[in-house]
Amino acid sequence: MTNRTPHISEAEWEIMKICWSRTPVSAQGIIDVLAARNAWHPKTVKTLLNRLVKKRALGFHKEGRAYLYHPLVAERDYVAAKSQSFLDRVFGGALQPMLAHFVEHRKLSPKEIAELKTLLKRKEEK
Repeated sequence: MTNRTPHISEAEWEIMKICWSRTPVSAQGIIDVLAARNAWHPKTVKTLLNRLVKKRALGFHKEGRAYLYHPLVAERDYVAAKSQSFLDRVFGGALQPMLAHFVEHRKLSPKEIAELKTLLKRKEEK
């Protein structure tokens, strides 16, 4: 992770996904979405929101009685940092062994194989 990219727990990640897709979003809006997925208590969600604000992953502003949250970290930047961290930790930073591992050990549909071939061909042409 970079110095600008905060560490986000699995639970915090669930909240960030909501904020990335529905910005700005109220605490109640986040609670409603999570209530449909899992049985998180509203206080738990508010605790996680506070942690994300302290980590500077989320910002907020008050509108009436509601706090509206918005991401301070772009999803693509966080995914890139997290992906690089995983690659470094698990595969020593080498992309080829990681890709080989997933290709060999995951079931891939013909469509996914074609998409991978297209991506590699485009990369080769650059």
